[in-house]
Amino acid sequence: MKILLLAALTGLVISFAVPTFAQQKNTDDTKIVQQIRALAIEYANAFNRHDAAAVAALFAEDGVRVSGHGESHGRPAIAKSLAKYEFQQWNCSDLLKRIDRVLPVGNRVIAQGIWSLTYQEQGFAKPTKPDDGHLSWVLVREGDTWKIARETTSASNFHAVAD
Repeated sequence: MKILLLAALTGLVISFAVPTFAQQKNTDDTKIVQQIRALAIEYANAFNRHDAAAVAALFAEDGVRVSGHGESHGRPAIAKSLAKYEFQQWNCSDLLKRIDRVLPVGNRVIAQGIWSLTYQEQGFAKPTKPDDGHLSWVLVREGDTWKIARETTSASNFHAVAD
């Protein structure tokens, strides 16, 4: 009888504990999603100011950015690529990044979403054109901050031209 009562009591405790742990995990996940979406806004704001160094600072020290212009490894290379292509050659502006999916995986986070911007090739009197595509981030923690370890973007209207 005591064993049956102990088993019932244990089951009752577990039934209350599991939702509590699940709520804590969901709270943590919600906080991570908010942080990653805030990072996307910070990225877009720095980009729209044409501040290549501020965008690069959002990456991990050894971060990688993969775009239609190739791969850039490390913050200095990321800043240089942004300045050369997005800001000088294409005069990109009005960047919006929307994170649709955030998946915590161990001590990393995978985020996926879409982006859009407008561009105008320098030296030409062409009107501003829209562009958009998909993005994928792998993020890591550096202290209390999420940093982009790897960014991969794909464009719907790829406009890059070989140097």
